[in-house]
This record gives sequence, C-alpha cells and structure tokens, in this order.
Amino acid sequence: MSRQDANAAFALSSFLQGANATYIDDLYAQFEADPSSVDAEWQEFFKSLKDSSTDVQKNAAGPSWEKSNWPVSPTDDLTHALDGNWAKVEKAVGAKLAAKAEKGEKVPVGDLIQATRDSVRALMLIRAYRMRGHFHANLDPLGIEGVKDHEELDPKSYGFTDADLDRKIFIDNVIGLEYGTLREITAILQRTYCQTLGVEFMHISNPAQKAWIQERIEGPDKEISFTPEGRRAILMKLIEADGFEKFCDVKFTGTKRFGLDGGESLIPALEQIIKRGGSLGVKEIVLGMPHRGRLNVLTQVMGKPHRALFHEFKGGSANPDEVEGSGDVKYHLGASSDREFDQNKIHLSLTANPSHLEIVDPVVLGKVRAKQDQHGDPPDMRVSVLPLLMHGDAAFAGQGVVAECFALSDLKGYRTGGSIHFIVNNQIGFTTYPRYSRSSPYPSDVAKMIDAPIFHVNGDDPEAVVFAAKIAVEFRQKFHKPVVIDMFCYRRHGHNEGDEPAFTQPVMYKKIGGHETTVDMYAKRLIAENVLTQADYDKAKADWRSKLDVELEAGTSYKPNKADWMDGKWSGLKIAGEDEEPRRGVTGVDVTVLKDIGNKITKVPDGFRIHRTVQRFLDARAKAIDNGEGIDWATGEALAFCSLMEEGHHIRLSGQDSERGTFSQRHSVWFDQEDESRYTPFNHLGEKQGRYEVINSLLSEEAVLGFEYGYSLAEPNTLALWEAQFGDFANGAQVVFDQFISSGERKWLRMSGLVCLLPHGYEGQGPEHSSARLERFLQMCAEDNMQVVNPTTPANYFHMLRRQLKREIRKPLIVMTPKSLLRHKRAVSKLDQLGAGTSFHRVLFDDAEKLQPDNKIRRVVLCSGKVYYDLFEEREKRGVDDIYLLRIEQLYPVPLKTLVQELTRFKGAEFVWCQEEPRNMGGWHFIEPYLEWVLNQINATHKRPRYAGRAASAATATGLMSKHLAQLKAFLDEALG
Repeated sequence: MSRQDANAAFALSSFLQGANATYIDDLYAQFEADPSSVDAEWQEFFKSLKDSSTDVQKNAAGPSWEKSNWPVSPTDDLTHALDGNWAKVEKAVGAKLAAKAEKGEKVPVGDLIQATRDSVRALMLIRAYRMRGHFHANLDPLGIEGVKDHEELDPKSYGFTDADLDRKIFIDNVIGLEYGTLREITAILQRTYCQTLGVEFMHISNPAQKAWIQERIEGPDKEISFTPEGRRAILMKLIEADGFEKFCDVKFTGTKRFGLDGGESLIPALEQIIKRGGSLGVKEIVLGMPHRGRLNVLTQVMGKPHRALFHEFKGGSANPDEVEGSGDVKYHLGASSDREFDQNKIHLSLTANPSHLEIVDPVVLGKVRAKQDQHGDPPDMRVSVLPLLMHGDAAFAGQGVVAECFALSDLKGYRTGGSIHFIVNNQIGFTTYPRYSRSSPYPSDVAKMIDAPIFHVNGDDPEAVVFAAKIAVEFRQKFHKPVVIDMFCYRRHGHNEGDEPAFTQPVMYKKIGGHETTVDMYAKRLIAENVLTQADYDKAKADWRSKLDVELEAGTSYKPNKADWMDGKWSGLKIAGEDEEPRRGVTGVDVTVLKDIGNKITKVPDGFRIHRTVQRFLDARAKAIDNGEGIDWATGEALAFCSLMEEGHHIRLSGQDSERGTFSQRHSVWFDQEDESRYTPFNHLGEKQGRYEVINSLLSEEAVLGFEYGYSLAEPNTLALWEAQFGDFANGAQVVFDQFISSGERKWLRMSGLVCLLPHGYEGQGPEHSSARLERFLQMCAEDNMQVVNPTTPANYFHMLRRQLKREIRKPLIVMTPKSLLRHKRAVSKLDQLGAGTSFHRVLFDDAEKLQPDNKIRRVVLCSGKVYYDLFEEREKRGVDDIYLLRIEQLYPVPLKTLVQELTRFKGAEFVWCQEEPRNMGGWHFIEPYLEWVLNQINATHKRPRYAGRAASAATATGLMSKHLAQLKAFLDEALG
C-alpha cells in the first residue's frame, strides 16, 4: 500500500473527523456528567484529554526557573496608562474622581464618566509623546528629512476637538500637573519631547529608571536653562572648537585631520560630563574615540599643548628622541591629563586606537575595570572611573563589537558601572547615507538591547546637547548602567579634508555650504538675549586666534617631554634589553611552599558536597604534589597561579567555560551538588594573598579579548589571561591581535603582559578543532614585540606563567596550549622541576634514556609542541637510537644563542624540522631562515634543514580520522625513516 493509500484508509477509519464532532461532543457531555455512562474505551480516551489538577497548578505558576519578581510591576495606578493598560486606568481614574467629588471638590466636567474618559484620553496622548515624540523632534540641523506627520500626536486622534483645548482635565500629577488644559498639556509635551531634544526611554523595563527620567525632564518648570555664566562658558568652548578647525584648515590646507566642523557641540558636552561627573564622585575618565574630532578633543578637552600638535602637523614625532617606536598618525594617538572643576580633580586618559572603528571600545572598558579595582570600588558601586566612548553613526550601527560591549555591561566579570556613549551622528558614513548603512531608524537602536536610555539631540542647539550630557552622567552615576547620546550634526567637509563629498551627496553639501556655523548661530542667540555683545564675541574669537598663532610658532622648536609610559603603576618596570638573562626572572618556588599550596587547594571544606569525580581529581592532584611526581598540566597552572597570589599578585583568567576548563582539566571553582553553592579554593590561601578572579565569559572573542588587553594596559602587576575555547576561535578576535597586542607597544608606547591561552594540537578533530593558527602569530613577530610559545611540559608552563610577573619587563605571551597532553602519561613534570633555582627553558632536550653518542647521531629532528610525543613514541616503537629530538619551546623571540650551543654537538648530522601542521602553516616558514643561520654559524655539514610534516592545505586539518592517521604515519616515516 502506498503512503497516499495508507493516509486515505486512516482518514476513512478514524473517528476524529468533523462529521463525528456532534456525536463525540454529546458523548463527552455524558462522560462529564457520569463517567460510567460511556463505554470503557471512551472513558480512557476522555481521561487522556484532561490534565491533572496538580499539573494545571504547576503550569499556571510558570516554570521553576522563572524570576518571581520579574517584570517589576508599577505601583502607581496611572502608570498603567503609560503601558497601555487602559481598563485598569479607567477604573482607577474614575475612582479617584469620584472620591474627589464626594469630598466636595469641583470636578472639571460635570459628567463623571466624561471626566474619566477625558483623563484616560489625555494619558493616552501623554503616552504617545513619551513613546513616539522623539520621531517628531527637531533633530536634524540640515532639515533634510522634512516635517513628519504628527497625526499620532494630534489630540484629535484621541477623540478631542478644538472646543476641548481649554477644559481642565485631571491627570493626577503626571507631567507635573494635577489638572491641566489640553493646551497646557500639549505645550509641555511638545517642549519636552519634540524640540531639539528627543528622549527614548519607554523601552526601559525598570520602573524606577523610567520614572527618574520622567521626573528629570517633564513638567512646567523643566525647561532647558543655563545661567548667563554657563551660557558664556558653552560659547567659549564652541569658539575654541570652531576656531581650532578653521585655523588648521588655513595653516595646513588639505592635510588630513578629520575635523569636527559641524559637530563642535561635542566639546562643551564633554566639558559638562567631566564637570558634573566630578561633582558626583567620578575620579577618572577613560575616553575612547575614532578619528573624527580627535585632534579637537586632544587639545580642547584633554589639554594637549597646541604647540605639540602643530609640531606633529609639521612632521615631528610625538615621542622623545630617546624613545624608539614606529609611531602612528596624530589622530590615533592617546594622551592623559588632570583637570579640575569646583575643587574636584579628575584624571583623563584618551586611549590610543587604530583606524578599525569601535575596536577601542572593549579596550577602554577593560582599562576602566582595572582602574576601578585599583580604587577598591565595590562590585555594585563601580562609579569612581567612567568609560566615555565616542562613535560615528555608521560604525555604531555597523560594527558588531558595539553589541558585544553592551552584552558585557551587566556581567559580573566585566561590569564597569555603566558607560556613556556619545554618537557624533553626521548622518553619513564616508559616502553612504544612513538608509543604505543601517536597517533601524537610529544608529543608537542597538543600545535598546540592554534598556539603555537614549538622548537624541540637535547639534545646532549646544544648550540641549550640554543638557543631555548632564542628564546622561547623572543617570549613569545613579543607576550604574550605560546611556547613549545621539547628537545629530553634519560633516562640513568630506570624510577627510582632501575628499570631495559633492560627488555622492550633492544635495546635502549644497545645504551644508549655505548653513551657518553652530558657534555663529549660538552667538547671535546670546547677543539677542543680552548675554553678551557683538564686540565681546569678536574679541573672544580674535584672542583665541592670537593664542593659536603663538602656539604655531612655538611648535617649530617644540621638543616632546619624557614619555609617560613608565609612570604610575608602570614605574619600576623597564624597557626590554637584548640581554637574555634578565628575561628569565626568578620563577622557581621552594618545594615546601608548593606542597603547602597543594594541601590548601585540594582540601574540601567540611559540609561541602563535592562531585565524586572532582574529588577523585583532587585526590590525584594531592598525591602527585605530595609524592613530587606526576605533576600534570592543570596542576602546574594551579601552582603557578597560587604561588603568584601568595606573593601578593592578582590573577584574572577570562574565557568561555574557564572556571571548569573546556576539557574538565581545571576545576578552579567547585559546586555543591545539592544547592550549587560555589567555593573557589584558590581564594583561600591566606589573608595577604592576591585575588583569583576566574570568569566564564559570554560567547564572544573580540570584545572579551579587547577587554582583557585593556585590563593589562592599566594593571601590569596582575596576571591577566584570556583563554580561547576548544576550537580555532581566536581568529574571531583577529583585529585585537593585529592592531593592539602585536603592535601597540611600537605604535603607542603601551606595554602589555597579557597571556593568551590558545588550544592547539592535531588529534583528528577536524579543521575547526585542531589549530590556533600558530603561523599567523609568528608572522606578526618582529622587533621583540611579543612571545610565542608551544610548550610540552607542565614545568615549563609553570615557569612561563610566573615569568610574566617575575621580571622587570612586560610582553604579551601567546601560548599554544595542549588538549590531549592535559592527560598524557608522558606530559608530566616532577615537583622539583618547579622548585627554587629552576626556570623556563626555551629549548628542551631529548627525554630518551639511551641514545648513541653525539658524534653518532645521524639526524636531529627539531620540533615544537605535541608532535614531540608522537615522534618520541614512534621512535621508541621502532627501536631507533641515532635520531635526536630537540624541542623549541619558545618560537619567538627565537632562542638563537641556545640553538647554537645545542646544535654544535651535532655538526655532522642531518637536520629536519618536523611539525604536525600543514607545510603552509605552523612554524616551518618562520623558523627555516633562523635554522639556516644557526647551521651556518656552527659550520654544519648540512646547511639547510629538511621539512617533514603534512602537505600544504587550504583547510587547517582533515575531518576524517582515517586520513588524519594516514597523514600522521606518513610524516613520522619521513622524519624517522
């Protein structure tokens, strides 16, 4: 029977058809009245349709994991109107009006029902303004969008007529009025939501935060207003910003500066954030920003001397002569300074960054977190250091790292107490209009994912911009969460000063060409309101121009002062020299100390119900430490961490599943098997120990690695580590490796001691779970910029971790971490190999117990990483005793001196480089010229090394185990045959 025939037969025989519906309904009614009145089979069928009362109650209660107090319900009856619960509102308003009438108060409308309806309609109108008013605000200085349809904000849409405009309506102190006419209500709403400031906050789920914003901006007395002194101060910053750009345009015509022309209101807004933040407890502000307006911020806000900048415009270096470095273009450089407002001192630091837009964001957040830790901020009150990030509109909407940073904002390991985001929205992305570069109405819409309030503001109204900045910093300090300012402005020139924007935006740039500058418009406004005179304005501009002329002249002979990169937390550290010995550091630890640590980290507290497998893991660890043998990888790591903490250092380890370890190798946090309470043994070493912070990160590489790099920039005495997941996922953060970790010191004189733990090893797990792309890191190595290691023993791993803090230099450390070696019987160390007097070995000797004398060795196979154990076991199986295996544990800096010393023993031997990676990957192309140099130095018989390994491949590895094993056999034959 075909499937079609079977379906037809089932349809004919099934009683669950529409034709039987009446009969079954009648039968079910009989069952409900008396179950025994129907046939037994029908009883069973009808019973199966019913849920048990217990199940129904459980379903009604919701899932067991549901938060009992979420979402938070507002207590104010009228607030329901603002969320669309009109039935509750009508009932509540009617009750309040009836109560007033009973007390003898005069209700505005004689008919109580009509009065109630008027109140509800008025509240609906208020809600519409709160929800949609920003769409109708006067935000665009150029007026390109034109006037929008205001029908949704028209009182007529809610049943009112012109005759109702002056009738008093009860609104129970919403927008600051108990009673108000429709004319008064709409005037307040228009002024609050539809002028040059548009506020988006109704998406916020927290009632207290929403109510705070309403209280802050709504009401008859909540107009934007500043004192005459405040208004003159705003004008002065505009004069400085505008005058600086014009001066540079004249003196350095056509030179790229990515000017702020059209967005000058940013400068007084930043001043307000600094000033108001200082009065609310901010001690430091870490800024991050792209190229647009950066030079203006550096000089007018950060206080960088104009003469220093003009010196750079003329081709001079930003660094003192004695400091080496490749340097960078002036609109990438950072700076730091101290400002003071009203006796509040605030330290400012602008983070250096590449042209890769938005990638500086997580770096700033990481720096802020480190500084907050230094200030001793409690976890729920991280307010002393403020992250202030500036953005372009196209990048904020387009770059995924922005969303990743928002995702970090309320996670335990990454909280910074809220960041302030300032979008310089010039309504163009190089040559691309917003309608082609984003799918949302605003560039800021991504911030709604975390309920951040958003203040849209017209850049041609500097008072509104400064007001938005003031509210933003107040909100951040009170609620400790991010907030966004979206300043609509324009870009007077092209993307850079040598670009012609009219090629692609002719209409926009005709408007811009005839558009008056912000500073002139604001000056006219102040003159008309008698805040200052035209003569005052002219003099202020002339004085500023004179100052810039003086600074330009001084720039000719300007000499940069001592670089600040070794100040503060970095004092006492040194620039790396060429001598190898100081690089070793004192990394060995007395064995008795290590055993004491072992006892502490394997002891389970009384009453803690630990998983039995974890208990076996701890028993094995305790036995290994006590016996002094069989120290595995995770134990070597644990002893490195804990010994550093006993010496007062902090450890910060971040990555996906890092608490347990992807391979169940770490178990640095224990979980009670009954109540899931947590216990972190590394934090129970002693009273004076450092802090162990291990963080299961969100599923992100780019933002998390950027965050940890930023942390390492601000805290050189903490061992900061980022661990990649099981898989070749580090390249999801490639821009951080390329632009910061590998080159930040040379470009910007900023050291980092960050450790990156990248799982690497070919075990037949396919192309996405085999390679950490060792070759890419080696390709970036030059000028002593970082260390790349591929270790094979727990002892060497122990020493390389401790070495990061136990010497006077700081360099990033890239570690190819093992997978199968975590539990390999040969990949273990003795405890005394970690003991006092021991250190990291850049090159490791052969572990074979019996080999031919050096002069009888016919071949030396050099390798790095796990492949050593494959070679060792295959050689042992074959009974070969005239091939020597030499491991290069540190691939960069290349240990040339050590290699010369070791290979001199085997001048007559053949030399082979063996790797498990394909020929076009791994270490071969990097190490080959170095090995040739070494062989020439020792006058070896064979001047060039031979390659043994997998053939070149587009994919990192095969996904077929049979093919993997065949490739392994082939290159082992080639290396050992």
